[in-house]
Amino acid sequence: MAKDATSPAKKIWVLHGPNLNLLGSREPGIYGTESLKHINQRLVGAASDAGAEVQCYQSNHEGELVDKIQAAGREKVDFIVVNPAAYTHTSVAIRDAFAAVKIPFIEVHLSNIHAREPFRQRSFLSDIAVGTICGLGSRGYDLALAYALLRGQE
Repeated sequence: MAKDATSPAKKIWVLHGPNLNLLGSREPGIYGTESLKHINQRLVGAASDAGAEVQCYQSNHEGELVDKIQAAGREKVDFIVVNPAAYTHTSVAIRDAFAAVKIPFIEVHLSNIHAREPFRQRSFLSDIAVGTICGLGSRGYDLALAYALLRGQE
């Protein structure tokens, strides 16, 4: 069901984990040449065009990401798109934060984590995520956002 003109805009947060601030220059053969700033601008614009609000946040610190996930619960965020980056494979704390706030989320990875080193093939989040998108570069974010915008309107 679509929100009417009096309903508040859908709130979607996009959270980026460690080292994603280096996109565009960090291992472009794996992660592409597009900057995080450009990806965020594209997502904010697409959400705005759809009448929704997107806020993007990046941190290299696990606790800051946990704090942001907990804040999303208090701020009644409707959906989260998250690229936990290296924390995908190590962070029980981020998993527990998502389990606690019960906000639906999609896990996004620029590279195909299943075709990489064995330690990157295990995710602490995938089994509690609505879905996982990997290997499609920055367009994975666009697909996750498109789903978040449509969720609840089926």
